[in-house]
Amino acid sequence: METPPVKLKYLTTALAAALCITGTGTGFAQDSAPSVAKVTAATPPPKLIVMIAVDQFSADLFAQYRGHFTGGLARLVSGAVFPSGYQSHGATETCPGHSTILTGNHPAHTGIIANNYFDLTAAREDKRLYCAEDETVAGTSSGSGKYAPSVNHLLVPTLGDLMKARDPKAQVVSVAGKDRAAIMMGGRKADELVWLAPTGLTSYRGTLLSPTATQAGTAIAAAIAQPRPGLPLPADCTAQDIGIPVGDRVLGNGRLARDGGDFRGFMASPEADGAVLAAGAALRQARKLGEGPATDLLILGLSATDYVGHNSGTEGTEMCLQMMGLDRELGDFFARLDATGIDYAVALTADHGGHDIPERNRQNGWPAAERVDAALDPDAVAKVVADKLGLPQPLLYSDGPFGDMYLAKTLTAAQRKAAMAEFINRFRAFPQVEAVVTGEELAARPISKQAPDVWSMLDKLRASYNPQRSGDFIVVLKPRVTPIADTSRGYVATHGSVWDYDRRVPMLFWRKGLAGFEQPNAVMTVDILPTLASLIGLTLDANKIDGRCLDLLSGPESSCR
Repeated sequence: METPPVKLKYLTTALAAALCITGTGTGFAQDSAPSVAKVTAATPPPKLIVMIAVDQFSADLFAQYRGHFTGGLARLVSGAVFPSGYQSHGATETCPGHSTILTGNHPAHTGIIANNYFDLTAAREDKRLYCAEDETVAGTSSGSGKYAPSVNHLLVPTLGDLMKARDPKAQVVSVAGKDRAAIMMGGRKADELVWLAPTGLTSYRGTLLSPTATQAGTAIAAAIAQPRPGLPLPADCTAQDIGIPVGDRVLGNGRLARDGGDFRGFMASPEADGAVLAAGAALRQARKLGEGPATDLLILGLSATDYVGHNSGTEGTEMCLQMMGLDRELGDFFARLDATGIDYAVALTADHGGHDIPERNRQNGWPAAERVDAALDPDAVAKVVADKLGLPQPLLYSDGPFGDMYLAKTLTAAQRKAAMAEFINRFRAFPQVEAVVTGEELAARPISKQAPDVWSMLDKLRASYNPQRSGDFIVVLKPRVTPIADTSRGYVATHGSVWDYDRRVPMLFWRKGLAGFEQPNAVMTVDILPTLASLIGLTLDANKIDGRCLDLLSGPESSCR
């Protein structure tokens, strides 16, 4: 008799019924097995690779909540643990981070230097490009949110692309909360690539969703339409229950309640991660991933932690509820995979870390934490420079008070030299600015081959620098300066800096029978591709990647073939 559908926690019964996912959904199947064969260098490759990226899951969050995990994250902690993984580059944003995970390359080589960058030769008026769009589609604009999602800006292949090039029978499925997560990890050849939307699930323009993805999307949309009361607060979260005034709101004591139809509230809760995991499980079942002759790849981008971090900061009951929910949802997902009997391996990491709100940092032992001075607004600085030098506007293009800055292409050589000098001097004079670095400085510098924990600031910025896409100069803010001056628009905390609280992420690997160990030395997310490639016997050209294989076998044997 068929096992009844399983309900993922935080999701409606309608979602579970629509997906018809079979399996126990509770407990870990391997726990009841009488014995498990130890994974050795001679063990055949797993039939399924599950790559999970948890958006904004910093090494700090992992360390803080590690002792409280009892579900899926507790499972992964029993495997090969690298607690000091690094998104080693300087532009620690979502799109660049995801581009490193399954390409083995720094953003300097993936071409994904930021979530948004500027191409001053682009036909559109504002010259602003979203990392995962096709700007050649008429009538689109990244600034308005009406853009055509695309993988065009990614310059290198992903693991899935390489797997399918080796064996076209290999299947690749990518499901995420955000389009840029699904796209940057899924690559160009994914069999299915979808992400969450107010309508449930969506994909590229003109793409017809599969029947399973359509069913999942319908059920997810129904879940979004339902209101959700505040979640009960576990005992592990009571110490975090402290309200912090931020603008006209109080944060830190929320319960993630939302109104029906509130998609933003849905995304900032464990139910969004549950929806991605449920859709991933349904697509795995429908496509029989892990059951064919080739190794398959299931990619899952879990975005809720990032939305919670932006909305409420990295502390407080909101993040505690998210961490407990993420652990629980992953446990349900792994239990369902266990029930299939498939030999699967899991890798989990994050696209970047995160930084708590300065208001709470000041209460908790860091009085120097502050919000960026509104005077650092690049448009305001550009107006002063243009007026002083008699130059036309627009003179400077940027996506905020830090990061890449682009000088107008209409300037003469003499005007450009004068403007560059004036901008550099003015930005360096701000007390919240740590450094201003020119593109010329970075272009002349090789990418570091040292361990990422000893990289200089220039090393970090160089790993994000692409001469065709990066700015003329880069502004770096001092540590603990939050680049959000106005909190009335919703976001109160963010990431993107060169500092380690944004760079450090956990890297976890698990497979049934894999002897667990912990390696505290610094490794990089670009090491994940060669590590997984070696696990499945996929040959790589070492000259075309920045990462290295990490040995996942404890003892003298090596998984790096």
